[in-house]
Amino acid sequence: MLEAIPLLFTPKCSTTISLHPFRSTVKHPCFHSISCSLSKKFKINAAKKQDQDPEFKPQNLDGENKRVIEEGSGEGSDFGWLPSFPHVLTASLSNFLFGYHIGVMNGPIISIAKELGFEGNSFLEGLVVSIFIGGAFIGSISCGSIVDKLGCRRTFQLATIPLILGAIVSAQAHSLNEILCGRFLVGLGIGVNTVLVPIYISEVAPTNFRGSLGTLSQIGTCLGIITSLCLAIPSETDPHWWRTMLYIASIPGFVLALGMQFAVDSPRWLCKARRFDDAKEVINNIWGPSEEPHSRVAFIGGALFVLQQFAGINGVLYFSSLTFKDVGITSSALASLYVGLTNFAGALFASYLMDKQGRKTLLVGSYLGMAVSMSVIVSAVSFPIDKEISSNLSILGTILYILTFAIGAGPATGLIIPELSSNRTRGKILGFSFSVHWVCNFLVGLFFLELVDKFGIAPVYASFGGVSLLAAAFAYYFIVETKGRSLEEIEMSFNAGVQGRK
Repeated sequence: MLEAIPLLFTPKCSTTISLHPFRSTVKHPCFHSISCSLSKKFKINAAKKQDQDPEFKPQNLDGENKRVIEEGSGEGSDFGWLPSFPHVLTASLSNFLFGYHIGVMNGPIISIAKELGFEGNSFLEGLVVSIFIGGAFIGSISCGSIVDKLGCRRTFQLATIPLILGAIVSAQAHSLNEILCGRFLVGLGIGVNTVLVPIYISEVAPTNFRGSLGTLSQIGTCLGIITSLCLAIPSETDPHWWRTMLYIASIPGFVLALGMQFAVDSPRWLCKARRFDDAKEVINNIWGPSEEPHSRVAFIGGALFVLQQFAGINGVLYFSSLTFKDVGITSSALASLYVGLTNFAGALFASYLMDKQGRKTLLVGSYLGMAVSMSVIVSAVSFPIDKEISSNLSILGTILYILTFAIGAGPATGLIIPELSSNRTRGKILGFSFSVHWVCNFLVGLFFLELVDKFGIAPVYASFGGVSLLAAAFAYYFIVETKGRSLEEIEMSFNAGVQGRK
């Protein structure tokens, strides 16, 4: 296959980014999404790919072209991630908010229920904790059309409005309906942002660092959970402390809105909006000048999130403080904080391993580890030899479960779906996948306590372990590896694989 390799942007070399297929016989692999119109000033190096021509070697090129190829592959420098890092970090603040709102109700829910008049009603307690998931479902399914029109940067800013308002309404609530309304508004913003973040990171991050940078979103979620759990400690002695925690939740929304004012838009969206000069400027700034079967992907994306949620992660996170009480842990808020720190440590491991071991390997290993962890907890609860030993095994199993989830099933799921999606359908597929995520998340949050009350922890956790095994098998047979490959290369490879199975 012949390929046009653009040189550095010098006065003798100019390109025009176009959304139209090439009229020349020289085609770029991503001609369906971002392509380059050729002018007389654009120098072409027509070379066969190495896998098609064994005689082709980079050293056969002249020095300038060889340097360009090496720079484009990301092998020439260990700091190729640095230009895009501030933009990815700003976007990951959305996940900090997501994590904060996951954990913010963990400790104070009893105080909230007592003050607002629904103490002892496990269904209403679960509803207050998980109602923001209903808003998130609506936010996620509407995100695709919004981001297509406004781009990621403006959509991030738009989503901060319900995040800020919802936090303030929740903090000032004096009835069940008011706090449900505030939590629902928060969910709208969370739903939009959880779709946006993986899209934005996958389209802004350089190819060779996309996995590592992609894990920043999981790290942001972990830090949000840890922050909320730390702030929840005073709620054990101050029954009104929960209002302060919810007021604090509005602050990151302001920071996100301001930070996005200085972030860049995705170059792929800029091309889609026919803002070619802006796209070329962003590419130069964050990548350097040299880097330039949808129903099946939707099925894989939806299935991955169904399996992720019914493997039980949010049941464990939402109600970890209540779960630890059943095994004799006196300080439930402190125990939940340990869970949050473990989640953070796993996310740090994932940032190191994602571009080394690959997404598929981490997914399979993560779910197998989660299944083993659940079996440890079930054994400790079902066959208690000694109370102290059973309590320690339950804690160990929970910590291992969180750790193995954070290394693979957490960050890799949100990263691999936009990588498998084409540029034209990425927003719609992410919107569909996350809408499935929020529905399952809502169901787990809503019914987890009732299921535990009715059947006990052991059967519920055993079902989580079974789903984890199923998820490991699904990842092994259905997921293709994406590490170190551009989005356009992944799309071509995935489509070729689909055609090969027909």
